[in-house]
Amino acid sequence: MTERIEGHGGELALAALRAYGVREMFTLSGGHVFPLYDAAHTTDFPVYDVRHEQSAVFAAEAVAKLQRRPGLAVLTAGPGVTNGISGLTSAFFNASPVLVLGGRAPAFRWGSGSLQEMDHLPLVRPVTRHAETIFDTDGIPGAVAAALDAALTPHRGPVFLDVPLEVIFSTGEADLPTGAAPAPLAADPDEVARTAELIAGAQRPVIVAGSDVWAGGAVDALRAAAEALVVPVFTNGMGRGALPPEHPLAFAKARRAALGGADVVVVIGTPLDFRLGFGDFGDARVAHVVDAPSQRASHVETAVSPAGDLRLILTALADHSGDRVDHADWVAELRVKEDAAKARDAAELAADSDPIRPGRVYGELRKVLAPDAITIGDGGDFVSYAGRYLEPARPGTWLDPGPYGCLGTGMGYAMGARITHPDRQVCVLLGDGAAGFSLMDVESLVRQKLPVVMVVGNNGIWGLEKHPMRAMYGYDLAADLQPELRYDQVVTALGGAGETVAKAADLGPALERAFDAGVPYLVNVLTDPTDAYPRSSTLA
Repeated sequence: MTERIEGHGGELALAALRAYGVREMFTLSGGHVFPLYDAAHTTDFPVYDVRHEQSAVFAAEAVAKLQRRPGLAVLTAGPGVTNGISGLTSAFFNASPVLVLGGRAPAFRWGSGSLQEMDHLPLVRPVTRHAETIFDTDGIPGAVAAALDAALTPHRGPVFLDVPLEVIFSTGEADLPTGAAPAPLAADPDEVARTAELIAGAQRPVIVAGSDVWAGGAVDALRAAAEALVVPVFTNGMGRGALPPEHPLAFAKARRAALGGADVVVVIGTPLDFRLGFGDFGDARVAHVVDAPSQRASHVETAVSPAGDLRLILTALADHSGDRVDHADWVAELRVKEDAAKARDAAELAADSDPIRPGRVYGELRKVLAPDAITIGDGGDFVSYAGRYLEPARPGTWLDPGPYGCLGTGMGYAMGARITHPDRQVCVLLGDGAAGFSLMDVESLVRQKLPVVMVVGNNGIWGLEKHPMRAMYGYDLAADLQPELRYDQVVTALGGAGETVAKAADLGPALERAFDAGVPYLVNVLTDPTDAYPRSSTLA
């Protein structure tokens, strides 16, 4: 039987949000959205506030990523919304089901110059799955339901609603939405069968699995498909950890050899973007397995591209009963290369030089991070080393900005991660450049008793820009930061704690103190500014 609800606009919105499993609100206080705060206060709905609106959206995105359900950011009108657009855009590129609920100047005075009067929709429509202004109080629950249905339907993504001042402050009544999950999309069975035959018949197949495997609840199905077809697996994004590092088909270091030598590359749940060489795998045939037809690559010719529920597709691949080539020799060949690469890494992980080499930071982190630790990357050059040296042991434990590459995610992601997993380690890896975007929100973490560990790779430069620019022009410009800046003292001033580490031998004890502190704690590591992560250009 349908439940009837009534109340002011904030109460109607919150009731609908609860029906979809939303359990917390991230915000920065603003008068246009007071009714939402009132509804939260009177129903003991948790509210977490921040010092910059982008952190509210990033926190909501972290919840959406980690818990695979909607995250909520409430932003006041005008600059509140525009300050959140980078977070909204990151969620769009990451297919994260975030609802940004914005205030809006009163409709009855529109055009008269009210405070923060602005039409947000033209700005947010390009980076949302759904964007709407709600002009009727009675229509608020239905609009929330429509937006969240769009956010949760693959290909997932953020949505936006705003409500004029007089609409959200008024009272109304409506039916409570059911919050039902969208029905899974079944892929074309012939395409799935052709994909299975392509993999089974390949001499040297490779699987690359990305974030949508985690988001679609398809981790176990991926493992079953890889094991059934005996295919080596590489991962990126939140696909990392889908196969534990010790799994015989899990690979990380031999990717260049694998993609260069493969005759079939199966990319699952991630776009063929710059992270995968734009899908150019030489003579290899490409299968692109996606969760919605809109995600099929249009710039690459693929042999097959089934689109639908990834769990169903991967289960069908695992159940393939046709003829298959023995891939054992190919797997063994890659394992030799993988082990050789790990052996080469050992020297960097243990490097005893001063200034500290970035690899040594990760060598020490590997000793103290628990298997279920949530690791957050917010940076460029320094975090590139994290992708190389840290191998998540479990799925759903790695957060990075994703293909949009937006810095400043760190404190918001940390807030969402700590709320999601109050009993786990949460470790934020920050370049010193990235630290400048969001470090003030350590105050939000301190005030709301949300302890996390922050490790800053402090080389005093914008590493991703300085080294390439010098290589291109013979000089660099706008690429220097203040050397040896005491980011730990910033955190201490905001109520947390921290220390600066200048000697490699002091790293281990400092990290142990950080994880035992029980407060936001920053380890400020002075790293070698001449150490540049090797990479080809990602600008094209």
